[in-house]
Amino acid sequence: MAWRGFRRLTAAAAVGFLVLLLVSSAQATVDPPPSRPSPAGAAGASGPVPGSVRQAAELTGCEQRLQPGRRPGVPAVAIVGASITAGVGAEDPAGSWAVLLARQLRWNAFVYGVPGAGYVHPGLGRKGPVSAEIDRAHLGSLQPSLIIVQAGHDDMSVPPDLERLRVQQTVAMIRAQAPQARIALITVFAGRQRPPAIYRTDEAIVAGAEAADPDVIIMDPLASGWRFPHARDGLHPSPEGDAWIAGKVAGILRQNGVRPAPAGRGAALCTIAIRAQAGPIEALNRPGPRPAPDSPRVPYPVARVG
Repeated sequence: MAWRGFRRLTAAAAVGFLVLLLVSSAQATVDPPPSRPSPAGAAGASGPVPGSVRQAAELTGCEQRLQPGRRPGVPAVAIVGASITAGVGAEDPAGSWAVLLARQLRWNAFVYGVPGAGYVHPGLGRKGPVSAEIDRAHLGSLQPSLIIVQAGHDDMSVPPDLERLRVQQTVAMIRAQAPQARIALITVFAGRQRPPAIYRTDEAIVAGAEAADPDVIIMDPLASGWRFPHARDGLHPSPEGDAWIAGKVAGILRQNGVRPAPAGRGAALCTIAIRAQAGPIEALNRPGPRPAPDSPRVPYPVARVG
């Protein structure tokens, strides 16, 4: 969300992109960076970045924990989105609305958040748009009963006709890959500034979604006037705001027939959050205690093992 703001923040606070994976077995891994060819004349052949194969295998291992055969009777949800889904504004990425919702549902959950991603914009690290996030969820294997997409604010500069087309294509893609799943969209979150473009984007998202699937569940924070505690930037939710959003979404889902699973079935959770972070990956990926409330914080908190 708030792509321009992220560009300023990342320029001030980050030199790399960190993808953290939290799983119910208390294992953390890093999403593999893209392969890059060696510069002309450099020693060594081009190929994957060292460790990327291992990291990809660990990510696949987490996804396998979510497959229906591993936990019979536990439904699955895939949640993809932008910075609010990535937990920006929360004290800890494990406190994002999406993770809190997954724990309330007690469903197997795959959560993927990319700050700045929209239906058109690729977002931080070019890991989006949300259609690319959906591809990484491997819906055919996950067989989710519900897919939630949260995006919109970062597409304010996109012409409404293009936005509507991309939303329609994204919903159609989900429907093709997971024909039995319910689809829910969370549209535009508004910050302090509400230019006319934000309303045009919101309307385009709703129109595109309903054109692709008349049964889509629309959750519209802008049109519905969602009010919740915010972080200092005035856009992203504070930890209390994330809890409010999780409860709000859970209530809307209940109204549409989505119910929590019984307790004690051992649901699994895979969360990927793209973050800007200045520290080395090895140190950030090391399990450890969560910081005390008065500890210094980086602009995008480091996800801890959950």
